[in-house]
Amino acid sequence: MMTLICGGSKCGKSAFAEKILDEFNGRKIYIATMEPYGQEAFDAIERHRRIRSGKNFETVEKYRNIAEIQLSKDCAILLECLGNLLANEMFSEYAPKNIADMIFDGLINLKKNSAELVVVSSTVDCDGIEYSPETTEYCRTLAEINSRAAEFADNVVECVYGVPIALKGRLLC
Repeated sequence: MMTLICGGSKCGKSAFAEKILDEFNGRKIYIATMEPYGQEAFDAIERHRRIRSGKNFETVEKYRNIAEIQLSKDCAILLECLGNLLANEMFSEYAPKNIADMIFDGLINLKKNSAELVVVSSTVDCDGIEYSPETTEYCRTLAEINSRAAEFADNVVECVYGVPIALKGRLLC
C-alpha cells in the first residue's frame, strides 16, 4: 500500500506520516532525502530526528536515485520528501535528463518492495508568484511527480494547517 501526503511548509505532513506507521510492527525505514547544507537544513534535520526518536525508525540517508534502495518486502518505508529529492537531482552537477521518470520509477520500486510506503511531498507552486526559469521548472516537475504519485497511490492526503484531509482512499489513523 502507498500513501502520498502533500501540503505546504510546516503543515503537519511529517507528523502525520509517522503516525500512519505507529502501529506497524515490522522493520520501519525512514529514507531521509535532505542534504545537510547550511544551518537551516541542519536545524530541520535535527527537528525531524527529535520527532522520530523512540518510534523505532532506521534512517537511510539517500539524496539521489532512490531506485537503488534495496530493502526487504516486509518493511514499512517513510520517504521524506519528494521536494528535497527533486532539488537534489535537478540541481546537482550530474542532473539526469528525465528526472520525473527516474523519481517515479524509484517510487514504483519502493512500493513493490515494501509492505507499506508512505511518501511525503510538498506543494510549492500555489502562491502565484513568478519565479526564475529554474525555479519554475522545479515547481512544474514537482507538480508532475506529485500528480503521477497521486494516481499511483492507494491513499492521498493533503495536510492543511495541521489537519489531514483524505483526497483519495482513506485516512489511515
